[in-house]
Amino acid sequence: MTILCVRFQPPAGREADPPRLLALLEEFTPVVEALPPDGALLDLRGAERCFGRDAAAFAALIRVRALALHGVDCAIGAAPGPMLARMAVRDAAPGAPRVLTGDPAAVAEFLSGRPVAALPGVGAATARTLCAYGLDTLGKVAAAPLATLQRLTGARAGRDLRERAAGIDRGRVVPNAASRALATERHFHQDELDPSRHRRALLSGTGELGTRLRALDTVCRTLTLTVRYADRSATTRSRTLREPTAHSPALTATAYGLYEALGLQRARVRAIALRAEGLTPAEHASHQLTFDPADDKLRRIEEVADRARARFGPHVIGPGTLAA
Repeated sequence: MTILCVRFQPPAGREADPPRLLALLEEFTPVVEALPPDGALLDLRGAERCFGRDAAAFAALIRVRALALHGVDCAIGAAPGPMLARMAVRDAAPGAPRVLTGDPAAVAEFLSGRPVAALPGVGAATARTLCAYGLDTLGKVAAAPLATLQRLTGARAGRDLRERAAGIDRGRVVPNAASRALATERHFHQDELDPSRHRRALLSGTGELGTRLRALDTVCRTLTLTVRYADRSATTRSRTLREPTAHSPALTATAYGLYEALGLQRARVRAIALRAEGLTPAEHASHQLTFDPADDKLRRIEEVADRARARFGPHVIGPGTLAA
């Protein structure tokens, strides 16, 4: 089994078009899982035999088509499983895919020297606990006694951690996962220091997410903020909303709260991404009624604005702050 992890890299100042990029990938295999805001997993199990190509050839072809048809470059990692592919793509660059074979020795060498935090699913708290006991690399975790890991992280988590650190990848690609989340990203023309411009990007992003959620007649339960910096590092924070919503002001207030909690000071920000998760049909969600006439007025204005956008285009109406 070969899995590709594709990370699209749109030019600065321009957003990717996830539906079209996913459609491009589905020309190679129907088993495509979106990784918002800018990635996807592909299961090439049948495509390799059908097209007579290996992972490196598929990676080259996907990159050429993404550039030619959409003007978007991409980095690609290939591995026997989804977890390993997501790790491999971090070592890839446009035009230089990272291909990891299924050879157990190659997988062990790939993982052994990496920090425990590099393993998908290992959070900061778990990484600190493991490092405190000298288990700071995946090679050391894989070699540690199972009982030790279970005592530190729990019975099930310890067993799963040891397997994944040893390269045992039981994950699978789940097609059509894009319906469970919506994402958007704002790139700056240059590394941006000004917090007011960061907030404008957040306002623009939550406005777009709210419009898309209402168009689909869905609400989201969780909002995730990812801030990408000039050194290619990133910070991600999530917050569960008080109630599932598609109301743009509520999404904006949550995004501002996530941003302020980061405490950024003179941070050189390259891009800001927002992801609405936990999507459910709006008809199944409850809304706490208020006696605030301002809230009702905002929701009525939102309905009118949505109708105007549907008829005349997405940029026909919006916050005055963004028009400056």
